[in-house]
Amino acid sequence: MNRILIVTAVEAEAEAVRRGLPEAQHGVTVLVGGVGSAQAAAATARALALDSGYDAVLSLGIGGAFPGKAELGALLLARRVVAADLGADSPAGFLSVDELGFGSATLDGGRVPGLDAVVGTILTVNTATGTDERAAELMERHPAAVGEAMEGYGVAAAAALAELPFAEVRAVSNLVGKRDRDAWRLDLAFAALTAAARPIAEGLEAC
Repeated sequence: MNRILIVTAVEAEAEAVRRGLPEAQHGVTVLVGGVGSAQAAAATARALALDSGYDAVLSLGIGGAFPGKAELGALLLARRVVAADLGADSPAGFLSVDELGFGSATLDGGRVPGLDAVVGTILTVNTATGTDERAAELMERHPAAVGEAMEGYGVAAAAALAELPFAEVRAVSNLVGKRDRDAWRLDLAFAALTAAARPIAEGLEAC
């Protein structure tokens, strides 16, 4: 049986995941890593350094879906994770670290057997999108993007350093665009996390 490290950003996400796991679910650790890519990377790297027995790492939580890509309460699975704002601004527009020659802002995601999810690129951002203009800009640069969150790239980077398989799954709480908290459906997203927790864990444990 594989051992899985599940990393969430906040306790509410972790609680939703734990509700979906059997009390005797062996081999699964749920870690609250903090908000943002840096916090998530540091917490994940520390956990992997303290315990070298994990076989896979999963970034799991809520996130936004780009309009037309997925419905509220749906699940997103990252084929790739992109640090969408890691780079430099310029008069000609945004320049990624790839274009600057400083490395890569893209890391591969992984598969989760048996999971019913919309598969595509999930963007990692340091500032959550709050305007339709910003959403359109991101979609223009990343046409394969299905959603955005704030921690995936950091967790993926830590997993890559430890040479462990990585996957990112997001339950959709809102659409990416103009910020409107009244339109968010956190209840649907947390319910989706709870429903998906057991099949995700069992699928990864069986790999």
